[in-house]
Amino acid sequence: MGTALVYHEDMTATRLLWDDPECEIERPERLTAALDRLRRCGLEQRCLRLSAREASEEELGLVHSPEYVSLVRDTQVLGKEELQALSGQFDAIYFHPSTFHCARLAVGAALQLVDAVLTGVVQNGFALVRPPGHHSQRAAANGFCVFNNVAIAAAHAKQKHGLHRILIVDWDVHHGQGTQYLFEDDPSVLYFSWHRYEHGRFWPFLRESDADAVGRGQGLGFTVNLPWNQVGMGNADYMAAFLHLLLPLAFEFDPELVLVSAGFDSAIGDPEGQMQATPECFAHLTQLLQVLAGGRVCAVLEGGYHLESLAESVCMTVQTLLGDPAPPLSGSMVPCQSALESIQSVRAAQAPHWKSLQLQDVTPVPTSPSTHSPEGRPPPLLSRGPVCKTAASVLSSHLDQPCLHPAPPVCPAVALTAPDITLVLPADVTQQEGSALKEETEAWARPHESLAQDEALTALGKLLYLLDGMLDGQVSSGIVATPPSAAAATLDVAIQRGLSHGAQRLLCVALGQLDWPPDLVHDGRILWLNIRGKEAAALSMFQVSTPLPVLTGGFLSCILGLVLPVAYGFQPDLVLVALGPAHGLQGPHAALLTSMLRGPAGGRVLALLEEDSTPQLAGILARVLHGEAPPSLGPYSVASPEDARALMYLRGQLEPQWKMLQVTSEADCGGMALPWGPALPQSSLGRAGHGSPGRSCRCGDAVTR
Repeated sequence: MGTALVYHEDMTATRLLWDDPECEIERPERLTAALDRLRRCGLEQRCLRLSAREASEEELGLVHSPEYVSLVRDTQVLGKEELQALSGQFDAIYFHPSTFHCARLAVGAALQLVDAVLTGVVQNGFALVRPPGHHSQRAAANGFCVFNNVAIAAAHAKQKHGLHRILIVDWDVHHGQGTQYLFEDDPSVLYFSWHRYEHGRFWPFLRESDADAVGRGQGLGFTVNLPWNQVGMGNADYMAAFLHLLLPLAFEFDPELVLVSAGFDSAIGDPEGQMQATPECFAHLTQLLQVLAGGRVCAVLEGGYHLESLAESVCMTVQTLLGDPAPPLSGSMVPCQSALESIQSVRAAQAPHWKSLQLQDVTPVPTSPSTHSPEGRPPPLLSRGPVCKTAASVLSSHLDQPCLHPAPPVCPAVALTAPDITLVLPADVTQQEGSALKEETEAWARPHESLAQDEALTALGKLLYLLDGMLDGQVSSGIVATPPSAAAATLDVAIQRGLSHGAQRLLCVALGQLDWPPDLVHDGRILWLNIRGKEAAALSMFQVSTPLPVLTGGFLSCILGLVLPVAYGFQPDLVLVALGPAHGLQGPHAALLTSMLRGPAGGRVLALLEEDSTPQLAGILARVLHGEAPPSLGPYSVASPEDARALMYLRGQLEPQWKMLQVTSEADCGGMALPWGPALPQSSLGRAGHGSPGRSCRCGDAVTR
């Protein structure tokens, strides 16, 4: 259904009219820089462009008091001195004669986007707005925010469209306390915010920004605060927060709509956040959110004050909403100790309220400042120099290129051997007719007796042709159908062909009765994960087997708590998903697994299916590889004790090697990297940057602005 981009040039009108170092970073160029880069990258042209409308005062009244709306309306006729005096009554705010008009446009843009998504005009979208909104409260402007754009959009979705479950994900580097206050007793809105906190020494300096603020009344457990207590959080830290905290709760909550307070001051280079997450990370975060709510995701701009970082991060988010694969993440995927402490403290605070956390040992951790430093690993994307120098060098590698995708990227292909099978595929997914040369196909088939039959040989030729196209960049991903008797041999050839054709690291997720091919060398280039193995076993860090969980919660825990953390830690060039004999997966489960495995290898996923399951399953997988949302798994059911124990055992075995599995810091495990218990047998910086230096999470150097 496409992606909407909502914008109005009038939102550049409001600007600071006097000297104020605290507020000068919120400027019109934030929008123009982002929009210019969207155009240069060819992304605006691929979106449905919607011109923002003004929100009505009745719509503003969904969360704001009439008196406050009247106060902001009256700023239209005030002079400079009066505007400055009024602004001084609020924290980090400036008013302009155009503020009321711009702020109504910002709200209206969010409402238009929600309406377009919920009426099926588009699948998702991005509202490019200013002023931002998530600090604004019922009767107060705050932190550059006048009206709370996302909160009004949530209230509107409930009132006009009758929604009962809305997830708000706030990845801005500042706590969106305004949104929290508005919904803290409302169980229909799950609010998640990560934010720079530094044990309360960073703006907005609120006790209720800490992990133990979980809502009140009927809303207990529906406010989730993840406080970052050090600067320098990077890609691995953000991904760990999603995999081990947000997504388990989100799947259990089962939202009907996802709203993103998309602040990019949490990206590398931003003077407010001093974090190290690269723009690609926001593509991965967006892609992970797209598996929720049937893909109905509405992102609304909040902060972001480094123009190049902001513009690039916006582009990464929009291209992912369009369905493009997220580019591979760079740097070492190892969360830092301070991040793990924060994640663990939130899990402990939330465990009483969420079934998805209750089978796991979530012992609270101390709240004193961390003194631990990462050991035995290179810090990702960070030198020993200042953050600003690192940010400039990393960003330059992105911005040297004129655009990300001047045209729509290559799309998936499907290769079938039976000519009488008809699939309903997205318009730009090709049904491949080509095949590798006969001599080459026969050479690959020769060592395998099961590939001697004509049907198996035909399927193998199509696989070789498709795999070469993927590795050469001609198609992004693919699906191949094979005869059931040839599934294991075809997988063996696919692995060897991938490695010989340029893949340095290959992840194979094998489901059903498929074993490690006997001819493969254990050289660390192949990571083999067998789901539906006979027992939970880690023969090595590169060969893992686990039984197929029987309940939805167990399956989700397996993906989020094992498969994806290991996959992101491995950083493969190619992912093979093999649905072999007796794999036991229903279509929605296979689609979710395949969809989420698009992330680690930049979308390069090849799915191998048995021919007798092809027509329906191939169509579902083609759509998720194309970027569409997977079907719902149905009502959430908690993991069985047996599945939970199997997962805990494997995590205990693998965590010392795959650090993305960590949920508990090593210090809290007595120096051992154990996740949920023993393995089973068998700053002081203000809103605009004033104050004392912060601490860098990764290199330990003091960082100043």
